[in-house]
Amino acid sequence: MTLFNPPYTVPVAGLEKKPGETAVMRHFKFADKLLDHPDQIYTLWDLYLCGNKVGGDKPFLGARRMENGEAKEYVWQSHKEVRTRVENFGKGLLQLGLSRQKAIGVYAINRPEWTMTELASYRQGFMIVALYDTLGAEAIEHIVNQTEMEYIVATADKLNNITQLKDRLPTIKHVVIMENSVDPAQKEKAEKAGLIIHTFNQVELIGADIKEESALPSSDDIATICYTSGTTGVPKGAVLTQGNCVASIYAAAANGESGAFANVTSSDVYISYLPLAHVFERTAQGLHIYRGAALGYYQGDTTKLLDDIAELKPTVFCSVPRLFNRIYDKVLAGVRAKGGISSYLFFKAFNSKKSYLNKTVHHWLWDRVVFGQIRSKLGGRLKFILSGSAPVSPDVMDFMRICFSAAVYEGYGQTENFCGGCLTLTDDTTSGVVGAPFPCSEFKLVDVPDMDYLSTDKPYPRGELCIRGHSVMREYYKTPDKTAETLDTDGFLHTGDIAMIDEAGRVVIIDRLKNIFKLSQGEYIAPEKIEGVYQKHELVAQAFIYGDSLQASLVAVIVPDKETFGPWAKDLANGEDIYRSDAVKTELIKTLTAFGKQNDLKGFEQMRALYLTSEEFSVENDLLTPTFKLKREIAQKVYKKEIEDMYQSLSNGRSFN
Repeated sequence: MTLFNPPYTVPVAGLEKKPGETAVMRHFKFADKLLDHPDQIYTLWDLYLCGNKVGGDKPFLGARRMENGEAKEYVWQSHKEVRTRVENFGKGLLQLGLSRQKAIGVYAINRPEWTMTELASYRQGFMIVALYDTLGAEAIEHIVNQTEMEYIVATADKLNNITQLKDRLPTIKHVVIMENSVDPAQKEKAEKAGLIIHTFNQVELIGADIKEESALPSSDDIATICYTSGTTGVPKGAVLTQGNCVASIYAAAANGESGAFANVTSSDVYISYLPLAHVFERTAQGLHIYRGAALGYYQGDTTKLLDDIAELKPTVFCSVPRLFNRIYDKVLAGVRAKGGISSYLFFKAFNSKKSYLNKTVHHWLWDRVVFGQIRSKLGGRLKFILSGSAPVSPDVMDFMRICFSAAVYEGYGQTENFCGGCLTLTDDTTSGVVGAPFPCSEFKLVDVPDMDYLSTDKPYPRGELCIRGHSVMREYYKTPDKTAETLDTDGFLHTGDIAMIDEAGRVVIIDRLKNIFKLSQGEYIAPEKIEGVYQKHELVAQAFIYGDSLQASLVAVIVPDKETFGPWAKDLANGEDIYRSDAVKTELIKTLTAFGKQNDLKGFEQMRALYLTSEEFSVENDLLTPTFKLKREIAQKVYKKEIEDMYQSLSNGRSFN
């Protein structure tokens, strides 16, 4: 049943449309005023107190009990218990000498102490700055020195890293270890390097003795400096105020109250595993904190995430396309491997549900008989799933709705606007769109004539997506030149993404301003689109598409799926290495070309040669950013020889290497 009728975005009344741009557009439910904050709630601390009051004695932060290295049940701290710890920890840091609007680093995976440090920082007006291994030593040095950071809260396994970098980090004085104890040898080494070591509990005890209350934060205080993990150069620090963050979280909540998005309540349980170093997770957690919900943390190993989910049984799951693609591949490969009546029944049920997805994601029979076992992989009681960070393919979106019988939303946002970009709507199961803007934001499209994207395009306007609103960052920290490149004089954030406004007024991301190249015959190529198609095939785990502007064809570096590729390639290889066999490569090109054609890839968008590697692109080998985006320039350098060899083979009439 349709809740809302399009168009889902409407022009802002009274604003004149400029030449070379679309009108400025807002969410149709919030057209009169951009939302900034709830009544009497101005800061992230106000937001937390609201959720704390609702949550009371109910579970708030949960982590799995470990016994001999094995994860057991979740152990919980209540909202009331956590508030006492948060306030004591914040006072303890003040007593140690950390002052308002000074940087505090957090260097850890997601765990309760991360969130408690964050909340304590919001209360005391400290500036949270996340650090993480995949930044690399050079980037960590840049961030610490640029923010003049003196305090880091870290897990014990990070102490050696900090100690080894101490000579390059002259400002660091205090390291607070989240665990209850520190290895004496590591501590001695750190102290010799000039560091003062505390445990989290020690800082809490210091704070417990302080009775005086410090000044409350203001909405203009910097809440966090989030360093963007760019594909080139040193990271840039997006300065986000408490008011910016409140606007984005409040907008998501208001969307839920209006029925346009899922309504999070104090009865919800959220699985926290996406890195808290990034705004997607911070915004998602912020929404649940505001609503007094429960946060359960994964055990720190993404390979065991499904085990954590089965134990926690969350009602909300936020993730990224990379994981959804893997679930999609595994389930479909498993179904095909079973074959027979089992496979027939799955596809009959799948197609049956797909035919009325525009009405409901539930079916009284198929959900029990066919999809129950699949649904149990994500705990069995999901209310909704949210995908963010990168585009997810329409097929995968439909698959998640059908197999998990849950509402599936896709969000769009950036570090620079604390995720306050766009969200799909509850009643709209159209795949491939990112919906309407957050109620705290408005947008317009601006012509990109070099790429032939114009606001006057028919049937739909196209151009660079530019966003303005209460969640947009103040600036890039200490880099006014970069700020001027990204924020224009009218306050619009230039996202670098090319979008289209479709017939229903929805935003559709169609390209990236910089991630395109032109082949010798003049065709523009958007590699992410092609990679997204190939990566949907069960034989492919990852793909890197490359095109030389002097060449007429594309080439690819393919990381095959380890489970499906081996059995498929074994007979073709005839005893050869399956990654080097010409017969395997020839057949894989045929298979992927046919698959690409089925998925509407044009002839010039198909790769003509490929190189196979068993080494996955990862954050660790520097081929992915921490948000799992491919570092194209790095990949090009790493596979320089293979790319040259592929083009050489094409000129010799062969299509593989």
